[in-house]
Amino acid sequence: MTDYTNLNPQGATTAVGFDSGLRSYMVRIYKYMCLALIMTGTIAYFAGTSPDFVNMMVTQVNGAYKPSGLFYLVAFAPMAPWAVYFFSRGRLSYPATQAVFWSYAALMGLSLFSIFMLYTGASITRVFFITSAVFGGMSLYGYTTKKDLTGMGHFLIMGMWGVFIALIVNAFLLHSGPMDYALSILMVVIFTGITAYMNQQLKQVYFQVAGNADAEGKAAVMGAMTLYITFINLFMSLLRLFGDRR
Repeated sequence: MTDYTNLNPQGATTAVGFDSGLRSYMVRIYKYMCLALIMTGTIAYFAGTSPDFVNMMVTQVNGAYKPSGLFYLVAFAPMAPWAVYFFSRGRLSYPATQAVFWSYAALMGLSLFSIFMLYTGASITRVFFITSAVFGGMSLYGYTTKKDLTGMGHFLIMGMWGVFIALIVNAFLLHSGPMDYALSILMVVIFTGITAYMNQQLKQVYFQVAGNADAEGKAAVMGAMTLYITFINLFMSLLRLFGDRR
């Protein structure tokens, strides 16, 4: 275990307390994240397999799908709670933070309905388990490593924004298949590294809020949202690479 005895004159007793509290805090974060993923997946499945909902989102023209105006509204709807989360910078109350988190997970489920139109159910399941294995391994590394990942994390986050911009440009202007494939590979590398970095950062946050129940609760929800977003992006990047299209 990490030695935290230097943080308090109570010595070993405090070290045990911090380790126990940190484990509970991380379990709480992952419980929130897993529940959010279940919500997202359930909503995406029922929306994507509902003919009425799909017909509102897209129409078929010459064998190709043409998005409706509602499609774009649903696709970008998760940006609203994300913006609240990002710009509030922790100023929201604990209940408000939870409301933002759950609304984001629900809207993300609606926005991901199309994966059940585009990819086979078997490949979606397969990629989900691949994502879980990669995410779990890097989470464990980030939690246990003594190496400072701050520099790497900042570099990867800058790279993430650059790749996001390139993906948007390619999706709406270039429509290049090889470029999409290359960007998806970059996204997998970036979010694999970010997973480790975020887990290390969550440990540092705990040491700042430990002992304050309200602050710990808010930090756990915000940490879960950060990991949730990372997991979703890693999953979508792997799905573009390894998903079997219908």
